[in-house]
Amino acid sequence: MATVRAFRAVRPSKEYVDRVMALPYDVMSREEAVEMAAGNPVSFLHVSRAEIDLSNEENPYDPGVYQKGKETLSDFIEQNILQRETKPMLYLYRQVMNGRVQTGIVGCAAIDEYINDTIKKHELTRVDKEIDRINHFDVCNANTEPVFLAYREDKRIRSIVEGFAANHDPEYDVTTADGIRHIFWCIAQDDVIEGLIRLFDDIPNFYIADGHHRSASACKVGLKRRAENPDFCGEEEFNFFMAVIFPDQDLRIFDYNRAVKDLNGNTAGEFIAKLKTAGFEIEDRGSSLYEPEAKHNFGMFLEGKWYKLTAKPEIIPADIIGSLDVSILQSLVLSPILGIQDPRTDKRIDFIGGIRGLAELEKRVNQDMKVAFAVYPVRIDDLLAVSDQGKIMPPKSTWFEPKLGSGLFIHEL
Repeated sequence: MATVRAFRAVRPSKEYVDRVMALPYDVMSREEAVEMAAGNPVSFLHVSRAEIDLSNEENPYDPGVYQKGKETLSDFIEQNILQRETKPMLYLYRQVMNGRVQTGIVGCAAIDEYINDTIKKHELTRVDKEIDRINHFDVCNANTEPVFLAYREDKRIRSIVEGFAANHDPEYDVTTADGIRHIFWCIAQDDVIEGLIRLFDDIPNFYIADGHHRSASACKVGLKRRAENPDFCGEEEFNFFMAVIFPDQDLRIFDYNRAVKDLNGNTAGEFIAKLKTAGFEIEDRGSSLYEPEAKHNFGMFLEGKWYKLTAKPEIIPADIIGSLDVSILQSLVLSPILGIQDPRTDKRIDFIGGIRGLAELEKRVNQDMKVAFAVYPVRIDDLLAVSDQGKIMPPKSTWFEPKLGSGLFIHEL
């Protein structure tokens, strides 16, 4: 079973929602966060990226940063910029991007199901990033941003969700500067809440689509609170973490591309020759942008030219992880030729979400990189299959759009 629990959200007052809502904390640099929050003292970035309100030299992991985030969160609540619900609820959260609609249920998931793998993962986490969110959640005494979960489509849940949205006015309906529409309903009716909770009892698993660090950190904060409260009963809020739970059929994964600072001592000609030896067919596309059209096709931008790389069938592994294009690129190009052994820690590689477009790859190569690769997106079916097998995808395999709005709902611990 997959537990869904109602909770008393802290969320923006209607008059502030469009100014509070921000992008998630981890999709921007400090400089970008400063720019996004400029002139907007109620942006949630003042909570999620509190270092923007401290000196430029402030270490983002300094204890003072987390304390500043806590103070700002408390101030927002005191000033009624954010308000507490009077009772536990579930919520519907719909996003519309370029005509595509995804509708999720906002509730809480159980840390015990994260621990026992009812909530399935597909990525490893980095210790430093876990510690950051552990400190942030613990000091703020809240899950300040949700985990993005998926489940296999259930028509009964779909029927309730669609019926509720059609027959009730939304609490918020905001279109952000990027053109994404965010629509939010409160489900206060006990019978609807209980009906959804019962239906989720029949769902065997949740899958982390995005937010591996947030979920791992929320779990560890919960375990820390249990150790501090040995008489806990299991119903305390720290035993649960906030999530938006989407049916898999609503979701789209975008490409997650790579750029590398140098050719590991190779000339461009030597590098291309090694790619051919590794088993790639190479087509020179000149200045024309090349976006991969199918699995096992790659785009490469090098020295002002685009190339189409096609992995020959004989070099494609049979197993589900090895056959992912991000794995092929890592195992046959990045590691053996470019010397990127651990892409999670190597400073010579950077990852660029496909939402930024191929022009961003050109920009980075012209600016501070040597070569960039465009990768065909992982499919949602691949993600679920990998997770079901208990396997791990290479780092930065998936990029989901649209991103969940940050500051729309908060779960106090």
